[in-house]
Amino acid sequence: MTGLVATLGSGAMTNSLEDLEHSRCILLIGTNTTECHPLVARRMMRAKARGARLLVIDPRPTQMAGMADLAVQPCPGSDIALLNAMARIILSEKLYPADIGEKTEGFDAFREHVLGQSVEDAAAVSGVPPEKIAGLARLYASNSPAALCYAMGITQFANGADRVRACSNLALLTGNIGVPGGGVNPLRGQNNVQGACDMGCLPDVLPGYQKVTDAEARRKAENAWGCTLPDRPGLRLTELPQAILDGKVKALYVIGENPLLSDPDIAHLRAAFSRLSLLAVQDIFLTRTAEMAHIVLPAASAVEKDGTFTNTERRCSRIRAAVPAPGEALGDGEILCRLAAGMGHAWQWQGAETVFNEIRTVTPQYAGMTYARLGMWGLQWPCPGEEHPGTPVLHAKGCVRGKGLFCVVHAAQPAEPVDAEYPLRLSTGRNFAHYHTATMSGVSPVLAREGGEGYAEMHPEDAAALQLAEGHRVRLITRRGSVSVCLRLRSGMSRGMVFLPFHYAQSPANALTLARHDPQCGIPELKHCAVRVEHA
Repeated sequence: MTGLVATLGSGAMTNSLEDLEHSRCILLIGTNTTECHPLVARRMMRAKARGARLLVIDPRPTQMAGMADLAVQPCPGSDIALLNAMARIILSEKLYPADIGEKTEGFDAFREHVLGQSVEDAAAVSGVPPEKIAGLARLYASNSPAALCYAMGITQFANGADRVRACSNLALLTGNIGVPGGGVNPLRGQNNVQGACDMGCLPDVLPGYQKVTDAEARRKAENAWGCTLPDRPGLRLTELPQAILDGKVKALYVIGENPLLSDPDIAHLRAAFSRLSLLAVQDIFLTRTAEMAHIVLPAASAVEKDGTFTNTERRCSRIRAAVPAPGEALGDGEILCRLAAGMGHAWQWQGAETVFNEIRTVTPQYAGMTYARLGMWGLQWPCPGEEHPGTPVLHAKGCVRGKGLFCVVHAAQPAEPVDAEYPLRLSTGRNFAHYHTATMSGVSPVLAREGGEGYAEMHPEDAAALQLAEGHRVRLITRRGSVSVCLRLRSGMSRGMVFLPFHYAQSPANALTLARHDPQCGIPELKHCAVRVEHA
């Protein structure tokens, strides 16, 4: 895939964070922006203060929903039905550019598919009244430029890729691709996850999202690295546990990740890790995963090393060591070079800039970047030459693939529906006080006080039906495990939903979650599984 679809697949924003301040409409779906991306939320608030319309689609009553011109709380997992219904309103009321069919591909098939569905059916599936679906559609289509922002509340489903395509369809339909203040903008969950993906830390691509199955791309990388590369994709993270249990993987090297808290179905994962001949973990703290390792390699933190990070808006920026690394801790690159030397390879650590110059030779989007050019503020890829200023808005001169591509996407039920034994829907996420698995924030006394211990949120009426009240100790049970937490009641919650933050090692949400994953991109369904709640 190339162009718009590939860009969305890489998870990068089509626009810039600064652009959000100049949007006339901001549609948030599946993102608790103030708690998970507070600096991004600040820009959205500035836009709102300037008159932008704010629309929020989220099952939970977030702070942004409280500020919105229109906020709806769909049933978890019903996003595609809702987005398709919005597109139907826009099509039936002709709120789209007249030349949309000339600038895109697949429009006729998309239009036929969407117009063949009813808004009333989408309302029944999502729980959002038809008039509110129409209100969302009209506000989004009538206030351009409009930015659509989403996060893991959209992607972490077994059909996450289709949910992103539904977002792309809506932006294409309204002419909000390639314009300042518009775009489709995923808010990445960690500070350098975009950079890691750009560097080829995905099992089917080389740096710059060049497919490993592309012989020419492999040849260029092989010439740069002096090696022979495999011509087929490797295993996805969600495929690893079974591969270990099947004896296909004997050793695992984990760098800066804590899968025994962040990945689904922890019991299954722990059973797999116990079968490894070698589990090596490279990290800055002794995480739950590191506790299980055969060997732990102490790494330097971001403020103790030099290098670059690339954020969600495709901005590559330098990081500079502010303090020396403690004890035996080393930068990741130096650890890898020492390890390679110990295995008989003549690798020598020559500094982060040397690595970055190699990155430029194998990653087309970074070819025009240099340390001198990055300066204090960085550059946004693609930056193909040293005279190129970087690219704040993708597809400004038309979609890279030639024309924007509409995709027909079908609504689907979550992978594990509720039933009489497990009648509630569990969703997991973050809160404002902690960062991911709390490897860093959890050791801060101030943040630990703010974040407290694990908890679950429910609607008061759901709790009353179970004879539960605020502050009760409850047990959440799924087909994979159980955790005990304190109960909090929130009147704005969607009925039938339970929310559980995944930060807490003492009440690990991913002891409950489902390992089913999207067959196209491997993302697990962390945002929905069937659960029951009992007195602890």
